[in-house]
Amino acid sequence: MGRAMAAFDLCTERETAPGTLFFREQDAAAPTTAILSDCWMVPFENALPVRDVAAFKGQRNFSGLWWCATNQRHVGFESWCERDRLMSLDFDPGVVGVSSQPFRVVLPSSLPQRTHVPDFFIRCSDGSAIVMDVRPDKRVKSTDQDVFDATAELCAGVGWSYRRVGDLPPIQLANLRWLAGYRHPRCLRQDIAAGVLARLVPDVPVPLHELATAAGDPVCVLPTLFHLLWTHRISADLESRVLGADTLVWIGQPR
Repeated sequence: MGRAMAAFDLCTERETAPGTLFFREQDAAAPTTAILSDCWMVPFENALPVRDVAAFKGQRNFSGLWWCATNQRHVGFESWCERDRLMSLDFDPGVVGVSSQPFRVVLPSSLPQRTHVPDFFIRCSDGSAIVMDVRPDKRVKSTDQDVFDATAELCAGVGWSYRRVGDLPPIQLANLRWLAGYRHPRCLRQDIAAGVLARLVPDVPVPLHELATAAGDPVCVLPTLFHLLWTHRISADLESRVLGADTLVWIGQPR
């Protein structure tokens, strides 16, 4: 896969070919470098971050770790916006793996910025891959766009998709933040889940509070109900209204 190489060497090696990656495989003892066309099959969704998440007194961005239900492990983020996007990826049933700062890619020498570390690598259920950068529109400068465009071109060369995304819509964000509190499997009680599902008729929406009350004590039922929403075993409109007692939930497609 290529010789081991220190991050400092990679960042300063001006002759390194565009499309060269520096990355840390999950079980590898040393970092690796390779041309993207030779290593596109590496499971980068399991890669270790090529840089540590910064945390220092007085920093302006908020960084941390998100426990990812999809991966069953922690994934790093370097801003609130990244955290929110990571949360939405964790909620997406089409995503089966995600890693942060998965590799450093060498860009064409015509760009002032010689290398770039994307924010996330995403593996989809159909086996396809997405490389993602998170940057709100208002913070994207022309030089940033050049980097994103160059990264997108390199990704396209091996059949990966590339996306640059910004803030989530406020209502969707509020609903995902609430449901994320119930993403852990410990929130699921199988007996309560069976009772909730038994009271739903396919394609017939029911108010959330009515369903919770019919299935038992809402205090006990709601954590499981919210977990069922997080895992997509039941559905609700999470984009146009904030979750509430009158939110309609259903199995299948509502009439």
